[in-house]
Amino acid sequence: MSSPALTFICGDDDFLVSQEGRALFEEKTRDIADDFSKETLEATAQNVGEVEAVVNRLRDAAQTLSMFGDKKVVWLKDVNFLADSVTGRAEGTKALVEDMQGVLSGLDPAAVEVIVTAFPVDRRRKEFKWFQKNGDFRDLKGAADEDSLISLVRARAEELGASFTHGAAAALVGKVQGNTRLILEETNKLATYAGQGGEVTETEVTELVPAFGEGDFFEAAEAFFSLDLGWTLEALRRHFFTSSEARPLIASMQNRNRLMVQLRVLMDSGELPLGYRGFAKGDFDRAARTYAQHFGGFDAKASFNVFTQNLWYLGNKIAPSAKQLTLKRLIDFQLEFMRAFEDLIRRPQDQHAVMRDLAIRCLS
Repeated sequence: MSSPALTFICGDDDFLVSQEGRALFEEKTRDIADDFSKETLEATAQNVGEVEAVVNRLRDAAQTLSMFGDKKVVWLKDVNFLADSVTGRAEGTKALVEDMQGVLSGLDPAAVEVIVTAFPVDRRRKEFKWFQKNGDFRDLKGAADEDSLISLVRARAEELGASFTHGAAAALVGKVQGNTRLILEETNKLATYAGQGGEVTETEVTELVPAFGEGDFFEAAEAFFSLDLGWTLEALRRHFFTSSEARPLIASMQNRNRLMVQLRVLMDSGELPLGYRGFAKGDFDRAARTYAQHFGGFDAKASFNVFTQNLWYLGNKIAPSAKQLTLKRLIDFQLEFMRAFEDLIRRPQDQHAVMRDLAIRCLS
C-alpha cells in the first residue's frame, strides 16, 4: 500500500534529482519553526558498513520526534547504494535496504515524512521497484532526454516571468551540451535580460550564451566550415596568438567533418531532409533506428555516431555547412586533416604554418 509519509525521487541527472529534493524539502518545512523537526541526512555510502550507518541514522531520525508537536521532515539525501555498483550489488546492502524499507513502511504520516533522493539507480532491482509502489514516486528525466530539458528551460523561464520560444530553448540545450546546471544558470540570465513578460529568441541565445563542452565551437573551426578563407586565416592568427598547440583544433575540425560526412549521406539519401528549422525529430529517430546496428551504442556522445548528438546543434550548426559541400569534398577535407596531422608530427615548431597551409589547400 502506498505510504503518504514517503517521497522517493530519482532520475538520470544528479543535479535535477538534488534540486527537486531540495525544493520539496523547503516546501514541506516552510511552516515548521522547530529546527530539530527538519533534518537532512547525507546518504552517500562507499561500502556495506557505511550503508548500515545510513540506515541507522534514518531509523534514529524517524523515531526522534519534535518536543513541540511539529511534524518532522527528514531528507535522506544522495542515496547511491541502489545503483548497479559493487556496493549496491552486495548481499549485505540488499538486506540493509530491506531494513530501511521496513522503517519507511512503519512511518506515521501525521508525525513524520521522509524524502529520499537517489542517483544513480538500477531500475531492474526489486528494491527499486518497492519504491515505485510505495509513497510518492518521481522519476526525473535528465540530459539524455532533450525534450525534457527544453521543457525545463521553458518552465524555469515561466517561473521568472519570461518565456522562451521552442527554438530558443532547443538552442540553449544544444549550446551547453545538455548540462543541466548550465542550462538553469543561463536560463536565469536570459530571463533577467528579457525582463518581466519578455520573450527570449534563438538570436539572443546565439549572441548571449557562450559555447560549452568540447571544442566544436572554436572560432577557427567555425570559420573553416563557413568556407571563408580570410576569416579562417585571421581566426588561426588569433588562436596561435594565445596558444601554441594545434592538435586540439585539428581534432575539433575532424570531429565536425565526421558528423558532416554522416549527415551528407543521410540528406542525400532522403532519409533526413533538412527543413527551415533543422531536422524533424521523427525523421531523426527513424534514421537512428534504421542504422542502429552499425554503431556500437547510443549512450556516449561521439563524433563517430551522428545519432548521439544534440538535434538542434546538428540541424542548425552542422547541416547548413554540410549542405554546401559535396561528399567528395568532405572526404577530401578528412584526408587533408590527416596530412596536416602528419605534418604537425614532423614540424612541431611550425604548427601555425601547418594549419595555415591546410586552410589554403582546402579553401583557396
